[in-house]
Amino acid sequence: MKKILLSAVAAMVVPSLAAAEVKIGVILGFTGPIESLTGPMADASDIALAEATASGLFLGGESVVGVRADSTCIDSAAATAAAEGLVAGGVAAIMGADCSGVTGAVLANVALPNGVVMISPSATSPALTTAEDNGLFFRTAPTDARQGQILADMVSERGVTEIAVTYTNNDYGKGLADAFQENFEAKGGTVTISAAHEDGKADYSAEVAALAAAGGEELAVFGYLDQGGKGIIQASIDTGAFDVFVMGDGMIGDSIAAAIGTDFDGSYGTVPGSTSDGAMAWINDVSGDGVDGSAPFTAESYDAAALLVMAMQAAGSSDRDAIAAQVLNVSNGPGEKIYPGQIGKALRIIANGGEVDYEGASNVNLIGPGEAAGSYIYKVVEGGVFTDKEIR
Repeated sequence: MKKILLSAVAAMVVPSLAAAEVKIGVILGFTGPIESLTGPMADASDIALAEATASGLFLGGESVVGVRADSTCIDSAAATAAAEGLVAGGVAAIMGADCSGVTGAVLANVALPNGVVMISPSATSPALTTAEDNGLFFRTAPTDARQGQILADMVSERGVTEIAVTYTNNDYGKGLADAFQENFEAKGGTVTISAAHEDGKADYSAEVAALAAAGGEELAVFGYLDQGGKGIIQASIDTGAFDVFVMGDGMIGDSIAAAIGTDFDGSYGTVPGSTSDGAMAWINDVSGDGVDGSAPFTAESYDAAALLVMAMQAAGSSDRDAIAAQVLNVSNGPGEKIYPGQIGKALRIIANGGEVDYEGASNVNLIGPGEAAGSYIYKVVEGGVFTDKEIR
């Protein structure tokens, strides 16, 4: 397989003169507490769209482009306004949003009233499982109900019996903290304190003092790597309050490891991922030219965009009403398995009346109301960088 050049992708985000052009909204937190993650996520989705266009097979030769908008990750009003702009601009569907709170807001305020399909690559709150969606909402990352269980297993296996917990004060943070605590206590562990923190503060010394006073062998931080979570960890290290940190997926990324360095060593956490054939194809053959295929949520972003393209092909239309019914059909089979770099192959099979089973970069298998079964990579900080240990 050949790598898709991002120079070609960059040309696609400029409005084309061609009449037959389908637009997909890409709404992610280009500013805010996870901005270091979202550029590669958006680029990954653009690779999938470029693949579809380059095949010449998408809806009989139409092109498909990504139109970006900023969710901010944390400001629901801003995310809603951004999504409304995408819909007004004629997008057929939405890849996103990213953080759980803004995703729920976009779903309720924009997608539902306008009948727009959303596939999020990274919104993991368990609350989204039961959110009213009229069959319009899907996600390629597994929920935090599962992540909380895996994190509790990891902490218990290390012999830790008491742990303090802090979480970003939103749906994502609270959902993951609750799932972790439920599972950890079921294993006989004790959560000494579970306290929310706000993002965007300059000083987290008061929060860290309260966490330290409650005690605990380690500190679980369920927040964001570019703001509050990072601030909590740095303040903990500076004061000697804690020196080992347990982290959820919102804390995993190169930027925080680079900022804290070897003082971070021994800390550990989880992020969605796998070592499946599709995952390796994505990392080694399809991503590149500025996109690190192993970066958090890039595989899930590529897959979300790919599923939207294939669902439109199966529907034979980019009409919003026709897309939702096809997402599960192309993601779960039966049909020929499709991996990264094979979007053109999938479009050809569908156009010829065949069926596909999209495995993609993240081993896609949508269950229940359209969310990923998923697996997680157990990561440990060694020498100031995150290293992969095993798949859970």
